[in-house]
Amino acid sequence: MAKTASYAAAALLWLSAGPLWAQQAPVTQTEPDAEDVVSTPLTDLNLKKGEIPELLQLAVDKPYDLSGLSGCRALIAEVGRLDALLGDDYDLSAGSKGRLSAGDVGKFAVGSLIPFRSLIREVSGASSEQRKLQNAIRAGMARRGFLKGIGHARGCGWPARPATEADARRIEAERAAAERAERD
Repeated sequence: MAKTASYAAAALLWLSAGPLWAQQAPVTQTEPDAEDVVSTPLTDLNLKKGEIPELLQLAVDKPYDLSGLSGCRALIAEVGRLDALLGDDYDLSAGSKGRLSAGDVGKFAVGSLIPFRSLIREVSGASSEQRKLQNAIRAGMARRGFLKGIGHARGCGWPARPATEADARRIEAERAAAERAERD
């Protein structure tokens, strides 16, 4: 929960506004929670489907479209929306990525109880849905990288260009302050 709030606080700072999309967890969030663990069988049977966010679907359809993105302000807003959906880009620290969590173990344990899980996922269409989501995430990442390149060429500020070391330190400090404020 604190990680989600950190992303939301950073998005608020980027855009000086509080749109609803900035408060959701990134679709690339790799740490499953209790709900993810319990719903593993429903997901495997394709009874619980995740929707591909519209912004990522647009990235699949037109990853290099610059319509309506003529200035830095528009680029910052678009990259901010993608950051809110995808989580941090490579220009910021990876944080806890790559670590095995209790949620990962729980999800694996529940999934291992389902006989012929891979076959069931293919037949039910769950694997196909997962591939579509992964494709949309890759398209969103490609679009974000493209937009950051355009922003860099135009001399825009972060997040419409890669973060410098100073940007990364400032962002980490802002996130830590927001996390402390949330705990208090």
